[in-house]
Amino acid sequence: MLASAAHQSPGRHGRFKVYLAVDDAEIAEAQQLRYQVFAQEMGAVLPSAHLGRDVDPFDHLCDHLLVRDTVAGAVVGTYRILPPDSAKRSGYYSEQEFDLSRFHFLRPRMAELGRSCVHPAYRSGSVIALLWLGLADYMVRHGFDYVIGCASIGMADGGHLAASVYRQVSKKHLSPVEWRAFPRNPLPLESLDHGAPGLPPPLIKGYLRLGALVCGEPAWDPDFNTADLLMLLPMQRINHSHMRHFVNRRA
Repeated sequence: MLASAAHQSPGRHGRFKVYLAVDDAEIAEAQQLRYQVFAQEMGAVLPSAHLGRDVDPFDHLCDHLLVRDTVAGAVVGTYRILPPDSAKRSGYYSEQEFDLSRFHFLRPRMAELGRSCVHPAYRSGSVIALLWLGLADYMVRHGFDYVIGCASIGMADGGHLAASVYRQVSKKHLSPVEWRAFPRNPLPLESLDHGAPGLPPPLIKGYLRLGALVCGEPAWDPDFNTADLLMLLPMQRINHSHMRHFVNRRA
């Protein structure tokens, strides 16, 4: 099991602990939270909706990182992590949306993050930061050097916000050409964004502040009705001071 961040620094994280799910019941709790956020809040169309959980074929291949409010007894944040050995069998989830040919040489040391979500009542920053602490611990323990993952932007406005956000973040955070991914269903950027600035969602801001790079133009995910940016975080780029700042804040 992943060492709890709360155990690493007793008292600093108060009522929260971060750890890997140890059984199917805990994975089900994560899936229920995902359903609440993705389906009920964001309107995603999920094949497993009749279960009241977000379930897909990648779940059994992944490790599930949880943040639990030990006072409320509830899982309030989750990430799933696909390690490289599992990706050899299944491919990466993001390959459904992006051509990752240029990542060939990174694959043996590259894990993938997915299904990131935080309960609406816990989005001040602390829970996200605890997930990042748990991820950093996981990566170090397993000797992985790179993390990829899709970061989503809602498409309720037809994609204008997504186009604006991409144009903003690509100015300073675009990856080098050897780390570019190519969307299989690209967002029509040329016909979007009427000049109105848009703020990146908290997850994307968190990625960028930690040192992540944007690996090219966004893909459109019609099931979730989101525009997805592929992000790459080399572990050597992690901004640890930023992560500590948010962990020390109250959720």
